[in-house]
Amino acid sequence: MAGSSSSLLLYATVGMVGYEGRSDYTASGTAVNLAARLCDMAADGEILLSPRAYTAVEDKYSGEPTGEVSLKGIREPVEVYRLQDT
Repeated sequence: MAGSSSSLLLYATVGMVGYEGRSDYTASGTAVNLAARLCDMAADGEILLSPRAYTAVEDKYSGEPTGEVSLKGIREPVEVYRLQDT
């Protein structure tokens, strides 16, 4: 994993937001932003992962690093992994 992206602090806040009579359950934070940015980057049928997500699944799935990318709303470049077909 690349040095800069491995230190990225990811967090998510989940809960009810809104006002009396109108509220929704939602999630926000850097983890949600990162996931949304990777989904936007992915081609049809492609799965892109952050280093932390790839580490969680690398025992069951193979992947390849695609390099670092700069993403809107994320301070540091993020190393991206592409899940390979098995």
